[in-house]
Amino acid sequence: MSAFALEIPRLETERLVLRGWREADFEPFAAFYADEESARHVGGLADRIDAWRRMASYAGHWQLRGYGFWALEEKASGEFVGYCGLWFPEGWPEPEVGWGLMPAFRGRGHVGEAALRARAYAYGTLGWTTLISSIDPDNHASARVAQRLGAWRDGTFDLRGEVMDVWRHPGPDALDPTSGMHRTSPTRP
Repeated sequence: MSAFALEIPRLETERLVLRGWREADFEPFAAFYADEESARHVGGLADRIDAWRRMASYAGHWQLRGYGFWALEEKASGEFVGYCGLWFPEGWPEPEVGWGLMPAFRGRGHVGEAALRARAYAYGTLGWTTLISSIDPDNHASARVAQRLGAWRDGTFDLRGEVMDVWRHPGPDALDPTSGMHRTSPTRP
């Protein structure tokens, strides 16, 4: 049996590598989804079998759509930090930039750094003109990240009976080409 590896673009930030998924990512990924606090806002707890399916769906999204979530690796340590990237599964209202971060790496700006890079890829490489982040209304930490990225709350959508907030990101024309941040206002164009 031979392995097939889809060529997922490798991106970098100052502290992170955004790369394709590896089987070695499974143990920390499964730990993330076994932790109630981590999994609460991103689909809920998952046993190892369901965690494997989630990781496989993240990797498989690349095959079906040509983009997806990257595994995040810290440059300094080589550790799996979490995931971030572009997501548009069936039932989503629009393509989104989303993320999930291992507890040990929260509060250090890693998500914002990765999301800025993923958003730049969506706008610059894929030619997209809009992006959202779908965020559980109780996930105040992710809402703060979205706000720091210049996104604003722009309605809701129903995800199988759960209401999700839609956070709209500024389009590429509203972003500073150097920083990737909103040119005029941190909340709304």
